[in-house]
Amino acid sequence: MSNATYELKAETRERVGKGSSRELRRNGLIPAVIYGDKQPPLAIAVSTKDVTLRIHAGGFKTTVATIDVNGEKIRVLPKDYQLDPVRDFTMHVDFLRVSGDTHVVVEVPVHFVNEDKAPGIKAGGVLNIVRHAVELHALADNIPDSITVDLTGLKVGDGVHISNVTLPKGTSPVITDRDFTIATIAAPAGGVKKDEEEASEE
Repeated sequence: MSNATYELKAETRERVGKGSSRELRRNGLIPAVIYGDKQPPLAIAVSTKDVTLRIHAGGFKTTVATIDVNGEKIRVLPKDYQLDPVRDFTMHVDFLRVSGDTHVVVEVPVHFVNEDKAPGIKAGGVLNIVRHAVELHALADNIPDSITVDLTGLKVGDGVHISNVTLPKGTSPVITDRDFTIATIAAPAGGVKKDEEEASEE
């Protein structure tokens, strides 16, 4: 579990709309909104530099932050951000108000360990990752950094399903109607069986 947190300075936005947003970006700011907790949405502007650094550092949408809005400290979880499709700069950010008992849905990255202890990979098989991340229900103050999948003992044709994974305490998968596949050990190129292909495309 990550205890890392950070603080962003922000100012309220009196005007909204495309013209106002363009003006903010020219001044090194990003338009953003804080919503949730049964309160009206709050339009703010945050530093482009600060937010971009946090996005590139990783874990942006799984780390609770504090936003200082004109002296008022608001705890938030970044929920979404929009990038310019051409120039790849951040255009807008949505923040969700949270408290310690707020339940959130987060996308948590999957990390794979012990590839060297998987007979299937040693024999030339390929780790076929179906899901690089899994959506989980979690408490805002207890969001895991990642999910660990142990590949020890897996042979060619074996698959890892969500039921095979020990999830961090207090979390549960959003998808509950099926035992979905996270990864498979596929046969070497040219030797993939039809049923393995179907499993990898599930």
